Amino acid sequence: MRKGIAFGVAVALAAAAMVLGAFGVLIESGLRSHGPVERYASAAAVVHGEQSITVVKGSGDDKNVESRPLVEPNRVPVAQAGALRAVAGVGDVVADFSVPVVAVPAGARGATGTPPPTTAATPTPAQTLTGHGWDSAKLTSPALASGQAPASAHDVVLDPASATRLGARPGADVSLQIDGALESYRVSGISAAGPADTLYFTQQQAATLSGHPDRADALAVLPAAGAHVSASALKHAAPGLSVATGAARGDVEHPGVQASRLDTVANAGSLGGAGLLVALLVVSGLLDLSVRDRTRELAVMRAVGATPRQVRRIIVREMARIAIPAALIGGMASLGLGALLKSVMVAQGALPAGFTLALSPIPVFGAALVTVLATVGTGWLASRRVSKIKPVQALGESAVEPSRPARWRVAIGLVFAALGVLMLVLAFTAGGQAATSSLAGLVISLMWAVALLGPWIARAGIRLLGAPLRRFSPIAGGLAATSARAAAVRMAAVITPIALALSFAGVQVFAQTTTTKATTVQARDGMRAEHVLTSTGPGIPHGAYEAAKALPGAADVTAVKRTTVVMPVWNLDTSLQSLQAQGLAGGSARTLDAQVTAGSLAGLNEPGTVALSSNVAHDTKVGDTRELWLGDGTPVTLKVVALYDRGLGFGDVLLPRDLVAAHAATPLDDYVLVDGPADLSALTTRFAGLHTASAADYGSALTEQARHDGLVGLIAVFAIAGFILVGVVTTLGVATASRRRELTLLRLVGATRDQLLRSLRLETVIIIGTGTLVGAAVAGVTLFAYAAGVVGLPMLSIPPLACLGMVAAVAIPGAAAVLLPGRSILRRRAPRIE
Repeated sequence: MRKGIAFGVAVALAAAAMVLGAFGVLIESGLRSHGPVERYASAAAVVHGEQSITVVKGSGDDKNVESRPLVEPNRVPVAQAGALRAVAGVGDVVADFSVPVVAVPAGARGATGTPPPTTAATPTPAQTLTGHGWDSAKLTSPALASGQAPASAHDVVLDPASATRLGARPGADVSLQIDGALESYRVSGISAAGPADTLYFTQQQAATLSGHPDRADALAVLPAAGAHVSASALKHAAPGLSVATGAARGDVEHPGVQASRLDTVANAGSLGGAGLLVALLVVSGLLDLSVRDRTRELAVMRAVGATPRQVRRIIVREMARIAIPAALIGGMASLGLGALLKSVMVAQGALPAGFTLALSPIPVFGAALVTVLATVGTGWLASRRVSKIKPVQALGESAVEPSRPARWRVAIGLVFAALGVLMLVLAFTAGGQAATSSLAGLVISLMWAVALLGPWIARAGIRLLGAPLRRFSPIAGGLAATSARAAAVRMAAVITPIALALSFAGVQVFAQTTTTKATTVQARDGMRAEHVLTSTGPGIPHGAYEAAKALPGAADVTAVKRTTVVMPVWNLDTSLQSLQAQGLAGGSARTLDAQVTAGSLAGLNEPGTVALSSNVAHDTKVGDTRELWLGDGTPVTLKVVALYDRGLGFGDVLLPRDLVAAHAATPLDDYVLVDGPADLSALTTRFAGLHTASAADYGSALTEQARHDGLVGLIAVFAIAGFILVGVVTTLGVATASRRRELTLLRLVGATRDQLLRSLRLETVIIIGTGTLVGAAVAGVTLFAYAAGVVGLPMLSIPPLACLGMVAAVAIPGAAAVLLPGRSILRRRAPRIE
């Protein structure tokens, strides 16, 4: 193999190993990493509720286990602390409660309730803190810098930083807002150390304010001095609960990290599988080109007596010599790419800040092994045709490319085309989640069909684009069309990665823009309230909703609380899914329009009810019952009272607000919708952090959530698209370099250097033009199916500038990969055949 071609193959293989290894890094991190251990560092163990829902179906070989994370804390009974204290080595058990608090300095509000302007001389008017019971101070440092521990229900201890910002000292008053209007509390002391933005109530007051005094967020087990606490003994003392030790304690402290781990494993696994299929597609075409470049050499070997087995062995060994070092280099680079992907995801909010990488050699060697095996396998398959033909036939084929693709290739290509049509029909007919799930299979099926039926597609592209090129430049255009038509198999190998890059990136990017547009439009069109109350703090006290109902001119008031539920959804098969949900309280007929198709949202004022969007309802009817798990994992069976179409704009599940609040981390609302000419200034001055927003602001939050939901996949897709682009450049470069003999022969028979360069430019137009048309066709069919089956055709969003950017990102480096090697080949003044 020529050095230039070998280098191009090595670069593509290294890129494949790097991308596959990066997904391996994310998968391993999702399996092994934990949140940082901070407040629970002194605890020997933390007893908590299971933070995931696991369902086991079938048994034996048919056993299927599904698991989904919980986003709300699965609390534990406080009474369980007694049994834990009886375990040998346990010194104490702390029932840990968390309460979100908005703190305002006493006197920061005047008689009218209006906060003064913030200046350098005045403290910041409002601070968001986390409240705990005083027992939780044992987890960090119970020492006080000044003052004393809280003794009454309205005593608090502040951390030093918060006390400074609030201008508070022992004996001073601060105003705290928890789930109602501001109340006055006395600062009994200032802690000497501990976490920032923290205050402590008495243990009983913290339990009362949490809204569930009999159930704590977690039970922290403190060891006796010099004693060892057995985790198995703790599990025996707390049946049905989980015991976290070591690094796993960080997951209890940062539940968002634990929830993101399961999603990271699922997303990285599915995208890694797609990346593997893409890598096979790109690498197989590249290796086939490299073997075809050696057809003349291999034909001579067959003519002088080499057996087919010997020829295959030579090719496979050569592929292995290139693949092993390239795959190891790419595997090591995958650690850096995995870290980069993680950093970008954290920066964009797709992963929590506490998510850490778990780096090991496993992804490195795993990606390298997969790449080497794929290379050797595809190299062996590519060598079978040339090694099996007769010596005389081999010499003939070294000069003339076979005119027809192999029968097996056509048969398998037609199977993939039929599979793509089946996925397309499914997307149109099934709709909802099933249509969404069929998109990946639709793209992959169509692209494999394109790769296998490539010679036919290449000839069609040549016929389509060759005629205008002949008219544009009779000599160079005719030479380009004739050369392309005579090498349709080679053309197919270089067209496929171009089409793959455009179709893969186009589907992922424009499906995201389509979803975002649909979410924005549904939220905007469905919001009927004249006023929207929101908060800059942890949420809106439910007392604000009650106060809004009493305002003059308030015709309809609705409290909205968001959460996530887990529910079995039909998705080609019934599977567990985490769904965005909202709890509603009060009237909603005049505040929002979810485009109800059956039933009425008024039924949500009754307990034990639910409304479902058409995306997840499948064959559910009003009056049926559906089982689901609430945010903290509590299973419920609810009666369906309504079905609606605007699931993207309002979430796929609507529930009674009180049911959601009883199983959420806090009872605070996210929005209060008010219809009518009411004056909300009384509410914004009575409650700290409240302000009015527009319906567009309400929709923008859902749009941002939709953007975040697709960010992990979108960022990973850019990594895969980057590899495809490397494959495009490498494949085109290898294809051009392998034409050295052909171009030299044309110069010897009279073609000038300028004519051949012009011919290469026009042939590049045919290659990139055909690849662009095929990629656009695959992406267009897929996006059309997605829009028609999921969000509606009017929601289809394909920004023209983004399209041009994608085409330019492929066309410019692709053209350079053809023209630069071509100019190098034609640089010699005295051509000679090597």
